[in-house]
Amino acid sequence: MKAREVKRQKMVAKYAEKRKALKEAGDYEGLQKLPRNASPVRLHNRCKLTGRPRGYIRTFGVSRVTFREMANQGLIPGVRKASW
Repeated sequence: MKAREVKRQKMVAKYAEKRKALKEAGDYEGLQKLPRNASPVRLHNRCKLTGRPRGYIRTFGVSRVTFREMANQGLIPGVRKASW
């Protein structure tokens, strides 16, 4: 799944200029002829380490599960377990 997501990211980058030009021209038939994976809407954030699609923390680029493990081990600078 991670490889598939990387493939989509490359395709979105490849067709970004063409997509922008077609949108400005109002050529919606031309947009429909582009590959489906060239659409940025199809991208999904995934954990960089595990590939988990849910519970993604954008600031750190990992899932909540991985974030908690790394925070408890002290691998994320500036993050401490709360206690009050």
